Amino acid sequence: MKTLTTLADSVGGALKTRGETVAIAESSTGGLVSAALLAVPGASAYFLGGGVIYTRDARRALLGLDGDILTMRASTQDYALLLARTIRKRFNADWAVGESGAAGPTGNSYGDPPGHVCIAISGLSERAITVETGDNDREANMRRFAEATLDLFATVLNESSE
Repeated sequence: MKTLTTLADSVGGALKTRGETVAIAESSTGGLVSAALLAVPGASAYFLGGGVIYTRDARRALLGLDGDILTMRASTQDYALLLARTIRKRFNADWAVGESGAAGPTGNSYGDPPGHVCIAISGLSERAITVETGDNDREANMRRFAEATLDLFATVLNESSE
């Protein structure tokens, strides 16, 4: 958790300095991104909320996404962006994170291998990436996914202030 809180401290510090907020929609990280951001003292200045969107039922209940959108393939950059954009709008946040992947030990029902994750940031700018760890260790992948998410968020925040 130490690496995560170090990354989260950088993100949280930037958000506090800028007076900006964030909402989170995470899946295969299981709440680690939110936990890391909330571990930073003063998180209430920037963290609005979010959820672990792990199933179609959660997607419907927590994000209000149903109908045709329920057929959208998860674990893609487009889906991660949809999560980020939707949670950002629901919370009226300056920034949002969306994440979806396959932590392991097996792949997901879409054919992605364990260690596959798509991460998106939505705010003043948007970015989505795919990370492949090549590992089937569920817990290790969850940590790596959360690290990659916070690292991407820090990069996007830094670039948006230039």
